[in-house]
Amino acid sequence: MDIRVSVIGAGSWGTTVAALAAHNAPTVLWSRRATLAEQIDQDHENGDYLAGYRLPTQLRATADLEEAVRQADLLVMGVPSQGFRGALESVKPYLRPWVPVISLSKGLELGTRLRMSQLIEEVLPGHPVGILTGPNLAKEILAGHAAASVVAMDDHNIATAVQRIFEAELFRVYTNHDIIGCEMGGVLKNVIAIASGMADGLGAGDNTRSAVITRGLSEVTRMGVALGGEPLTFSGLAGMGDLVATCISTQSRNRHVGECLGKGQTIEEIIEAMNMVAEGVKTSKVVMEIAADLGLDMPIASEVFACCHEGRSAAEAYTGLLRRGTGREMDGISPAR
Repeated sequence: MDIRVSVIGAGSWGTTVAALAAHNAPTVLWSRRATLAEQIDQDHENGDYLAGYRLPTQLRATADLEEAVRQADLLVMGVPSQGFRGALESVKPYLRPWVPVISLSKGLELGTRLRMSQLIEEVLPGHPVGILTGPNLAKEILAGHAAASVVAMDDHNIATAVQRIFEAELFRVYTNHDIIGCEMGGVLKNVIAIASGMADGLGAGDNTRSAVITRGLSEVTRMGVALGGEPLTFSGLAGMGDLVATCISTQSRNRHVGECLGKGQTIEEIIEAMNMVAEGVKTSKVVMEIAADLGLDMPIASEVFACCHEGRSAAEAYTGLLRRGTGREMDGISPAR
């Protein structure tokens, strides 16, 4: 392909997406640290986040942001949500008009409560906007295991072009026009994954995990639909698929946070020991603000927020959930439009 791809952010997922694109198009990966960019460029390995996993030799890396952005025909933002706006402001002077911008981040901005696609539209008006999301654990994809993802964009023609860039023999990419639903599925599953990890840390069984995932999907769908997403989206890769992977995998950062909470560690201790961002911790605060504004009942998310921000223990959280009343299973979820 003649399309030149630039990926901003050399974390585990940004690096993996860059590796996928490099097989199909000229691709450069930007790292804020020159030593890591040099390692990726010369040794074809990201030792900070993906030690032991070989990257394509054709993947180039740089610490020069202008060099990375000026050549881009497709810009991919692999930056955590709370640094996303600043990263967009940094790339803005170098980005040519009309270049599509794809977000990999699964979070909401504190204060504004904006999704990352909304931030792109605000900071970089006039650029086609999309997201790449789904049940995608970086190390499994680099190891060559089969996986699937979704590109969500309003423009189907651009989405199809982006789809071809990221597809590989065992990595299938689907398109979806429902940006809100796909994006909120990725955002909200991180909060539910913390709850699932808490159950694991407390020593609960598979019945508990199943209940958390299933009732968690109900909360994800309820809020996603209330914000304008389509109900069917949440039964697909961006909803149920991503939720299951994040709730059960030992590679999941958010599940790891929950497991540590279940074992009695404080949220401060957990975050200090991690070298990667678990989006669900900060997202839980924004989710509860939105739920209050919309009048939505989000019992699992509420307990996760209490554990992450109000000092509630995982044991207390699960006791609180068990004491709640029950009603009809599908209450609050609108039928497909």
